[in-house]
Amino acid sequence: MNVTLTAEDTCSPVASHAIGQDAASSVAATLKALSDPLRLRMLSAIASDPRGESCVCDLAELAEVSQPTVSHHLKVLKDVDVLTSERRGTWVWYKINPNRRRAVTTLLDSFAPATVAPWTEDAAAEARRPDFDARVTHLADELAAEIPELDSATVLTIVRESYTALARTARVTSALIPLTERFARQRLSDLTRDRDTAVPQVLFVCVANAGRSQLAAALVNQLAGGKIIARSAGSSPADVIHPHVRSLLAEIEGDGAAERFPKPLTDDAVRAADVVITMGCGDVCPIIPGVRYEDWSVGDPALASREGVEAIRDDITGRVRTLVDNLLN
Repeated sequence: MNVTLTAEDTCSPVASHAIGQDAASSVAATLKALSDPLRLRMLSAIASDPRGESCVCDLAELAEVSQPTVSHHLKVLKDVDVLTSERRGTWVWYKINPNRRRAVTTLLDSFAPATVAPWTEDAAAEARRPDFDARVTHLADELAAEIPELDSATVLTIVRESYTALARTARVTSALIPLTERFARQRLSDLTRDRDTAVPQVLFVCVANAGRSQLAAALVNQLAGGKIIARSAGSSPADVIHPHVRSLLAEIEGDGAAERFPKPLTDDAVRAADVVITMGCGDVCPIIPGVRYEDWSVGDPALASREGVEAIRDDITGRVRTLVDNLLN
């Protein structure tokens, strides 16, 4: 029996697209060096240290091991060029190698949370979602009537996009329409914002919008007393706010914390902001003329203990006080 292979049946030359042998060896050596929980914790502590570096004496507190053991782990990370070091007196200080900072940020802020948080929904749950067209269209008609300066087609597009974006990570579909309304109202407000007359607006962006960006926005709103508007968003939003962060938000906002939920980053939010502050999400924000950009290196609550989350909150609080003073004075 003769079989004729078509172009679709033949194998693709994938080997030519594979990573090179030398590069693969280098990456494998780095991943091997990182494949230790304590080393990852030390790397996270150094990356999020507000000083931009950490002393070996600080890192020794992460685990009940001897200082020589800590120094050994740090040397392993230094040998693969992830860390650099400098001796000052009796102590050695470590910082992230500038050439590896983006890779380290991606590992800690994108890959790590994805492995420890159940923030995705299975296909069966996706299939159970009800048809949303009529409800979304009705919501768009209501919002268009409230905002006559915007074309109704634009409002409908915003509402549909908002629903679709939130539906990707929604855990409870019954709440989708109310959440869509709140998200769409925020986006429409951003579209119609008059930068010349409005109070300053700050946008905090992290990966999941489930921790530090939510905390920062809540703290700004608390400290500024309505004189600054703070928003938050995520480059890859989770479906829920981290439990430790949720309790801290309740302390800051009371019952208002219940209205917070992770939201995706939109160009509208960036354009409406006077200041955009990224928090470990890399170069995800579009560059808009007239918008001021800052990057805050703070720890990720998803990877921290309850005490660690409180320390992250205190770090963010200090930064927020400086930001609020700068914007209002």
